[in-house]
Amino acid sequence: MPNTQQPTIASLLVQHIPRDLIMGVEDALLIGAQRGTSAGAVMNPGHRSHAVGQMRHFHMNETFRDALEAAGTNPSQIKGNRVVIATAGIFALGRFNISNGVWNNGRRSRTRREMAMANLSIEPLVTPDLFDTYQPATKATVFFVGVFDRSMQDTAAVPMSIDVAVPDHELKGWLFRMSTTAFLTLYESQTIADVQPDLAVPLLKPGIAVGQDQKSGT
Repeated sequence: MPNTQQPTIASLLVQHIPRDLIMGVEDALLIGAQRGTSAGAVMNPGHRSHAVGQMRHFHMNETFRDALEAAGTNPSQIKGNRVVIATAGIFALGRFNISNGVWNNGRRSRTRREMAMANLSIEPLVTPDLFDTYQPATKATVFFVGVFDRSMQDTAAVPMSIDVAVPDHELKGWLFRMSTTAFLTLYESQTIADVQPDLAVPLLKPGIAVGQDQKSGT
């Protein structure tokens, strides 16, 4: 068993990311998703799916940046398809969308892959035999992931869930993943140090589906 005196990824997230920021981002992404779906839904059926995806990306980027700016995190400017990035404590913050059952959307971005490299420093927290090598992290990355219903990709106005997701350093699997709704309860939890990923769950490979209700190790 790992030493529970050590931090968990959940406890680091709660320590460095204010609750109000999580709430603000959750609301902002829901609004952006609704706007994007509406904007794309009027397009020709032949390219409606693509249009909806693009419009969600642009509108959710705008509302995401607004929420980050309101939280005082000094987000990067919107420019083309650039990833909007901000910082809260040791965490770099980003976002992307996936369809339920499709894992590898985030890996298409070189910037996101580079951001994920910082998580090499926190991987020992979920690997017991590496626990003795853990040094307090000074940098890490977390993404807000909008999970859309694949069977309703043209018409689903809002995501099935918005997840707080910490990838491994190769962006090939999750070290920690939890819906924002569940994550917000951790700020009131007295057992935050015990929230730790299930190490029995293997890391994901492209194309493998994940249950968004799993709290960790997914």
